[in-house]
Amino acid sequence: MVTRRADAERNIAAILDAGQRVLSSDPSASVAEVAKAAGVGRVTLYGHFPSRESLVEAVLTRAVALADASLEDPQLDVLPAVEALSRLVRSSWEVLDRHSALFVAADRMMPSERIREHHAQPLRRIERLIARGRDDGDFRTDLPLSWLVSTFFAILHTAAGEVEAGRLDRADAGEALTLTLRSLLRG
Repeated sequence: MVTRRADAERNIAAILDAGQRVLSSDPSASVAEVAKAAGVGRVTLYGHFPSRESLVEAVLTRAVALADASLEDPQLDVLPAVEALSRLVRSSWEVLDRHSALFVAADRMMPSERIREHHAQPLRRIERLIARGRDDGDFRTDLPLSWLVSTFFAILHTAAGEVEAGRLDRADAGEALTLTLRSLLRG
């Protein structure tokens, strides 16, 4: 395990905080803009993150971990699956909406499989919910579970891209997602 100096830890935290803020407002933001927002020089930033891709990936990792923690909702395991789905979509969309530009930046920089790997924990939550809904007879069983989970993930991220592109109104996205995913899962 690498032990870092306290100032290096503070710099990394400042870079990740700034990266999340800056990339969440402008997916095309440069490394220089992130460094300036973090109060560090580009050399310092590049000392911790050797490329824009590694910076975006680190910010994505952090954002997904924070998002997953905010999605912890014990009610998801006890509500009927259809209600839990609506609740999960609402909370997921709120988180995704806050960081939609960041996910656009990640989509531009990283292979989709790597982005999906970063979402492993939230996807397990979705998989458990869909599996429970299938067991309870609320969700379709004619399609593979893995396909339904992948489609759920893709639709959420597509909504973020549509909002960023101005083709879907931000205020309508949560309801559009809920209706679309309910339709998908109920068959």
